Amino acid sequence: MLKNTGKLAGCTLFITGGSRGIGKAIALKAAKDGANVVIAAKTAVAHPKLPGTIYTAAQEVEAAGGRALACVVDIRDEQQIGDAVEKAVHTFGGIDILVNNASAISLTGTLATPMKKVDLMLGINLRGTYLTSKLVIPHLLKSANPHILNLAPPLNLNPVWFKNHTAYTMAKYGMSMCVLGMAEEFRGQIAVNALWPRTAIQTAAMDMLGGDDIGKQCRTAEIMADAAYAVLSKPKDYTGQFLVDEDVLKKEGIQDFNPYAVHWSPGHPLLPDFFLDEPPESLVQKMEEHGEVDTPQRSHQRVINEDVVKSTQGVYQFDLSDITRDVSWIRVLRTRGPQDPEVAQDQRSSQGPIWVHLPLTHWDPKLILPCDFPRIVGRICGPVPQASPSCEHAGTWFLDLKSGSGSLGPGEPAVRADVVMNMDSSDFTKMFAGKLKPTMAFMSGKLRIKGDMTLAIKLEKLMGRMNTAK
Repeated sequence: MLKNTGKLAGCTLFITGGSRGIGKAIALKAAKDGANVVIAAKTAVAHPKLPGTIYTAAQEVEAAGGRALACVVDIRDEQQIGDAVEKAVHTFGGIDILVNNASAISLTGTLATPMKKVDLMLGINLRGTYLTSKLVIPHLLKSANPHILNLAPPLNLNPVWFKNHTAYTMAKYGMSMCVLGMAEEFRGQIAVNALWPRTAIQTAAMDMLGGDDIGKQCRTAEIMADAAYAVLSKPKDYTGQFLVDEDVLKKEGIQDFNPYAVHWSPGHPLLPDFFLDEPPESLVQKMEEHGEVDTPQRSHQRVINEDVVKSTQGVYQFDLSDITRDVSWIRVLRTRGPQDPEVAQDQRSSQGPIWVHLPLTHWDPKLILPCDFPRIVGRICGPVPQASPSCEHAGTWFLDLKSGSGSLGPGEPAVRADVVMNMDSSDFTKMFAGKLKPTMAFMSGKLRIKGDMTLAIKLEKLMGRMNTAK
């Protein structure tokens, strides 16, 4: 990890969204030098699931060796930003560094994104960044080594980063365009740069939505804090750069990035962040090679129960295309006996696979060889033809985690689905078998999601529990 050099001692940083996550990590890194930090964020009262407020963050800054000023700020409100800027100047005598960290996200397609969400993302990401910069710049021009650092991605125009979440990409790229324009406008006067993580970063919000299974694929916020520290320590002629945390730290001599991983193991692939050039499909392959795939030897816990239904409260619909099946995953370990009344004798002797819809509480993992998809969907019986190009029930499947003990099977749900997922059936099989994580499927364009994204992320957490066998 990058050591502090004292270069930010006495500097004043104005950080938006600094009450938790990456913003707070940058604040604490600067505080170790003895910097002054303005925590400009909305959270004045603790969130029931997200720890931290502007006041607790300020306490941590002071405990780390810095001075802190906590300001309640909605960066969509010009008056609140202006008041916070004036308080900062009055308290610390000026502002040397602006970190535009505050951001809003909704990974939804055009038809699934309400205009209220669009306005929120544009209001915080684009307008908030522009407005805060506009109000802070007059004070930065009085600093000896002023910086603006936007936590924004490089302007990658590959359509893959637009097609699933056009509104979010537009809003986030608005922050990037502020860098592009202001770096030239204030060249020689203020350093204006962008910083973006190579991998997903673990934050309290991500923990709440995705749980430990997401965290294992992330790095900690400290890698972004170290990279930001390196950038902000440079002279003001270092400007107009779209930087990636890992690349910045390599130039600072850091070679070992394992300490930044939340859960490190040799060669374990990490979840890449959006907007970078590495194709998400390559990460899927790496995860499979590393052993993220379940094997026939692994035992599986039955995790679907009334408690899971109560905590999830969602109905999922899967619309699948071109369903094909591999005979290796539809074999039955034993023939059904008379104790299975739902399958008649003539069905057991039929020439094709038979899918039986059962409540999830009736799963019997010992019936099925290695593929997890049949185990999850139901039981299979009867002889299996060597060539089985398609399934009789191809098309739509449902997962009801809103009522009773939960249920799963072919067809549309009895009630309107909260989340609709579209993907190829083979990828669907991989996803439920633990071979393909929903996040990776979404990022690579294999999975399209409509509806409640929070529930969609909960499904990844649930799948992680399904495929855990320790």
